[in-house]
Amino acid sequence: MNAAAPPPRRGRPPKTETQLTRSAIREAALTVIDREGIAALSMRSVSRLLGVDAKSLYHHVADKDDLLDAVAELLLSQLAAPQPTGDVRTDLKALADEFRRVTLAHSEAAPLVLTRQISTLPGLAPTEAVLSVLRRAGAGPEQAVHLLRVLLAALVGMLLREVSAGPTFGSDDASDMTQRQDELERSELPEITAAAPFLARFDRDREFASGVDLLVDFAAFQLDRLT
Repeated sequence: MNAAAPPPRRGRPPKTETQLTRSAIREAALTVIDREGIAALSMRSVSRLLGVDAKSLYHHVADKDDLLDAVAELLLSQLAAPQPTGDVRTDLKALADEFRRVTLAHSEAAPLVLTRQISTLPGLAPTEAVLSVLRRAGAGPEQAVHLLRVLLAALVGMLLREVSAGPTFGSDDASDMTQRQDELERSELPEITAAAPFLARFDRDREFASGVDLLVDFAAFQLDRLT
């Protein structure tokens, strides 16, 4: 978690609210985020969706920060680490693709997955999976951690860009690309003008695959230096 949250309130909840569980609350929170975005999430918005008093949520979650962590944990728990093949490039690519699948399944909630530090087992699962690949490829614990941090930083950056990029960044829509290319060419900066057709286009799948290829090549190169 980002900070130590106060524990949920003790005591027995009212009889009409005994059906509440932490799982039900985080599912409702995810529904609110899917519909209205993270900014709309509050104890009140979740309680309205569940048809209970907002105070009853505190028997199961400590506060809003704890609720955000619970949603991130819910999404990360859906990550299914691919079966390892023993090839570092193949295994890292498979993990990156699976992490992207989980992240983009609920795009409004993606920043929670990408930015919150969750120390429960679901939260640590992606780290464990990457470290396992690197260690099998010959990295020692310290070297594996250095590579892990570089790989995750780049991967998180790519996915944050993907979920937040607007037409001014680049687009796969023909009219948006034409408009953006014209804007870039009018800058009269020589390198921007030369690259304008490519800067104006942003194919999410292609960009992600290209970025992952660069990352796994870097990791493989670093691992080869150890042997």
